[in-house]
Amino acid sequence: MDLNVTTLEGKAAGKVSVADEVFGLEPRPDILQRMVRYQLLKRMAGTHDVQNRSEIRGTTKKFVRQKGSGGARHGNRKVNLFRGGGRAFGPTPRSHAINLPKKIRALALKHALSAKAQAGDLIVLEKAEAKDAKTGALRTAFAKLGLGNALVIDGTEVNENFSLAARNIPNVDVLPAQGINVYDILRRDKLVLTKAALEALEARFS
Repeated sequence: MDLNVTTLEGKAAGKVSVADEVFGLEPRPDILQRMVRYQLLKRMAGTHDVQNRSEIRGTTKKFVRQKGSGGARHGNRKVNLFRGGGRAFGPTPRSHAINLPKKIRALALKHALSAKAQAGDLIVLEKAEAKDAKTGALRTAFAKLGLGNALVIDGTEVNENFSLAARNIPNVDVLPAQGINVYDILRRDKLVLTKAALEALEARFS
């Protein structure tokens, strides 16, 4: 598959050939859904916690006689029936992460890339570099390319000026090639890959 390459100024810069095994697949929503769920569950902190009756400070002395009070039989003030007592079956710290085979994760990334290519939302940039860290100039360049909501993937290292200029633009994310992931690809309308990013992806999947 051949893709057109453009510059940040919107000028044509030739074409680049990409592998059909990565960008030419028929996207499967079920695989993409599994991967997004895996990512979202993995990043959950899981630090929610409540105190159960063994963690509450309180007396365990029987405070009401067993019979004759006209009420229920109680022997502990820390039970969940009373105000200030421990919670019953409340959340405790745990990991929400689920398992997903490495092959499925790699396949999901290929399907996400193929989905953007199939929808015509994949743009290949020659370079993602900026002379100055000026947000206004970069916003103007993005407007010419129609990038109002986009994920930009560069090579192993992101140009510092480009990253600084882009971080104040809403709905635009900039990541190095090793940070590419299915969730960020799908949550943005456009996917922008530099030629360096394509080389990194080719090496990753080879």
